[in-house]
Amino acid sequence: MSKPRARDLGLPFAGTTGPLNAITDVAGVSVGLTTLIDPSRNMRTGVTAIRPRDDAGLPVPVWAGHYALNGNGEMTGTHWIDDAGYMIGPVCITNTHGIGAVHHGASQWMTRHYADFFAQDHGWAMPVVAETYDGVLNDINAFHVTPEHAIAALDAAVSGPVAEGATGGGTGMISYQFKAGTGTASRVFEIGGETYTMGVLVQANHGRRSDFQILGRPVGQLMPEGALNPFLPQKELGSIIVVLITDAPLSGLSLRQVAKRAALGIGRGGTPGGNSSGDIFLALSTANPMPQKSAALITKTEVNGEQIDPLYLAAVQAVEEAVVNAIVAGDDTPSFKPKGQTIPGIDTARLKALF
Repeated sequence: MSKPRARDLGLPFAGTTGPLNAITDVAGVSVGLTTLIDPSRNMRTGVTAIRPRDDAGLPVPVWAGHYALNGNGEMTGTHWIDDAGYMIGPVCITNTHGIGAVHHGASQWMTRHYADFFAQDHGWAMPVVAETYDGVLNDINAFHVTPEHAIAALDAAVSGPVAEGATGGGTGMISYQFKAGTGTASRVFEIGGETYTMGVLVQANHGRRSDFQILGRPVGQLMPEGALNPFLPQKELGSIIVVLITDAPLSGLSLRQVAKRAALGIGRGGTPGGNSSGDIFLALSTANPMPQKSAALITKTEVNGEQIDPLYLAAVQAVEEAVVNAIVAGDDTPSFKPKGQTIPGIDTARLKALF
């Protein structure tokens, strides 16, 4: 049975959500999960796949921007996003040592799924693949993740509710020293009389318990039990990947500004973005669809920067809630390194009582 989400516990997050309160509230967005759990092999890991468009044959780019709050991590494809302002294909998230395998699998999937594109011209695959470190709960050096696991996640991508917590790439992740992983949320907002949606998915693997806050309350200090950090307790060791997708029309430059707002969303949880943390954010817009090879001159609409603040607020609010959703979905999980300890799931009854 699924656990309650943060709003089900009575946590009064601001803003209006979409119907699912998930990244899949943005039309055309789908998510697939390959979850790998085998305690006999010290395996708790996986792949999360996000498809921004329901396209095939010839890919339709999405406008894109990225931002790294702290770069102790990896997200492939971002050099081209910085230069072109768009990307083609899926976004995948896995563990640190799974980057190569997932990139290989996503590239294979793209050559099959966009067969016309690769047959007609010198098409090249540059999927975005990001990671966080799951070596406390998973034998990361066993390289459990394979290209086939990435392909399976992409083939399984569907719209609808997104399973949170120990799912997909988030299977072995820890946030604020609670079991966490995959989290999602959305916001509906209005600009210029038009209604748009902002959807967010996070892979949360960051933060120290003592810093943890929810809606301004010092939850980490009020719930300090089981705050295991097996390496250096005084340091923040971990990372967070944030993917933001909206149907509002934005340029690559504007989307880089949106990606920056993810830092404000995770900052509401208390993290300072420690030196050992990889905090990397990607923002996409599905508006203004057009083929990669268009006319010499293109025409597209874009939200006026002077009126964009409601979108920024939606991004901050959705990121904040997605992180908490990842945490409240967590269950007690035995550690791999070091052995014999437990990463606790947050006590949702106590959390509910705080609000």
